[in-house]
Amino acid sequence: MIRFHLKKLIADYEHRHGRRLTMGELAAETGIYRTTLSRIAGPKPFNTTTENLDGLCRFFGCQISDLVEYVPDQTPGP
Repeated sequence: MIRFHLKKLIADYEHRHGRRLTMGELAAETGIYRTTLSRIAGPKPFNTTTENLDGLCRFFGCQISDLVEYVPDQTPGP
């Protein structure tokens, strides 16, 4: 499973800049729809494009590994 750390990046941004970052502002800055950002930030797995990942990494000035983490499934193998 792929886990996104968008909420953590937003919290870090807010702490560094001393102000709130809204999904609307992030959407305007990255060109990513707010609904897409909300799904990426949500608890359920979500499939997104590399273009969206690129835009988020560019905005936050981070590496892909700061945004995305691979978590192996906990289901037993065959």
